[in-house]
Amino acid sequence: MRYAVISDIHSNLEALTAFLKKADALEVDKVVCLGDIVGYNANPNECVELVKERKILALLGNHDSRVAGFEEPTDFNFQAAFSVYWTRSAIKPENIEFLKTLPRTLVVNKKFLAVHGWVNDTDRYIFGSRDALANFDLMNEAKSSLCFFGHTHVPVAYVKDGETVSMKADESVAIEKEKSYLINPGSIGQPRDRDPRASFLVYDDKKSQVTFFKIDYDITATAEKIIEAGLPERLAERLKLGW
Repeated sequence: MRYAVISDIHSNLEALTAFLKKADALEVDKVVCLGDIVGYNANPNECVELVKERKILALLGNHDSRVAGFEEPTDFNFQAAFSVYWTRSAIKPENIEFLKTLPRTLVVNKKFLAVHGWVNDTDRYIFGSRDALANFDLMNEAKSSLCFFGHTHVPVAYVKDGETVSMKADESVAIEKEKSYLINPGSIGQPRDRDPRASFLVYDDKKSQVTFFKIDYDITATAEKIIEAGLPERLAERLKLGW
């Protein structure tokens, strides 16, 4: 099967729509979302409804969890917390209920593990080889050698070969049986790698290969919606910078 793996849509309808068009062209068999369907941008209902309509296999992200009321955004920065409260006021009750049904981790078709942050913690970030090594240990406990994670909004692959962990930023990564992999597709709705294009990956389990993709979308339209909705202007500006 060919899986499109996405993360951190963050209520960005234009980016999600562009991704779905590309996914159709690539003829992927299944789309998996690693969490944070909502937050930051101005189209939470439309994004949740597209996820439901397209039967995307989705996880609960830390923003989804706050919007759903499982936690309060007391540890979020101002812009992130503001967007949580705004989203709570804008989102339909049935879409809140959908978010509440989402799991925090998934094993997909016995092929790979899917998480939002750390393997055992939705809110923690995997930044660098030390964090990756700790998560490789957690993957071993879960009997998984391939895990896709989100949350950082930066595409990257960590590879564990014996006791060595290396970081790759290549366009494609071959999945070898004797190694373990932690791979982030980047963000659909709010990239943070200084590239404003929406980012995702495709995992082909027959070819044992992961390929990263970047696609353009109408950033101006998304940014204008943020301003019109009364969300912080900084959220609109950072989209244009890929940060």
